Amino acid sequence: MNIPDEIREPFDRLFGEMRPTLHRYCARMTGSVIDGEDVLQEALAKAFEALPDAGPIANPEGWLFRIAHNAALDFLRRRAREKAFFDEDPDMIVDPANPTADRQAAAASLHTFMRLPVAQRSSVIMMDVLGYSLQEISATLETSIPAIKAALHRGRHRLRDLADEPDDRPVPRLSAAQRLLLDAYIDRFNARDFDAVRDMLADEVRLELVARRRLNGRKEVGIYFGNYSRVQDWRFVPGFVEDRPAVLVRDSDDPAARPSYFILLAWQDGKLLTIRDFRHARYAADGAELFVL
Repeated sequence: MNIPDEIREPFDRLFGEMRPTLHRYCARMTGSVIDGEDVLQEALAKAFEALPDAGPIANPEGWLFRIAHNAALDFLRRRAREKAFFDEDPDMIVDPANPTADRQAAAASLHTFMRLPVAQRSSVIMMDVLGYSLQEISATLETSIPAIKAALHRGRHRLRDLADEPDDRPVPRLSAAQRLLLDAYIDRFNARDFDAVRDMLADEVRLELVARRRLNGRKEVGIYFGNYSRVQDWRFVPGFVEDRPAVLVRDSDDPAARPSYFILLAWQDGKLLTIRDFRHARYAADGAELFVL
């Protein structure tokens, strides 16, 4: 796509600056930091596609947020878990300055947000998690301020109720075969035996270094392991991100700290088929449900 540099460069900077904030929104809308990244990438692609014909954009941040919001709604429709927007009572009044609601929303898990209807979820995320004003939310979501107030009131009330309910979801588990493959990958990586790691790759292996680049095939992906061999700031441990098996990455100098990012692996016939590394997208670990094995 031919976009003049004087138009593309400021938007490249804006996309980079807003990526963590947009991800926080998309992750809470979809209930998953991983699905949130997929939605974010879809939104950025749509923004680039629309940019040549968009004309002057008075509020680039709001424009980009609206694209991300619509991409999240499209995702939810595809997944057919909820309807898009519920009708809210336009006469309900709520005080937007609510520190208690701020704390409850910030502490709520992604799973908890998914239990709110979409209109309530988006309004609570934008105000109580991201700090947007009623006017900014109204403009971004193209919804009236009374409707936003109503959604906030109901969403905050529901979060308070959910905070008192126990989380009785089962702890995720790995099969013996999955655990053997994950442990073997991690042990070889931690030993810096990258030749042994390469032996685990399928010929058609695909790598996504999230927010940076994609590589395909054993030869290209080999560059990735060379880059890891030159840095010392990582220590891999097995675990889960949400309910998905993952490599959790801790700071080698602070092994007790919460993992700072994660890597998703997919296998086929005992060979590593895909690698999705969030080293350069550490924002995805914010609010993620991480479980160390």
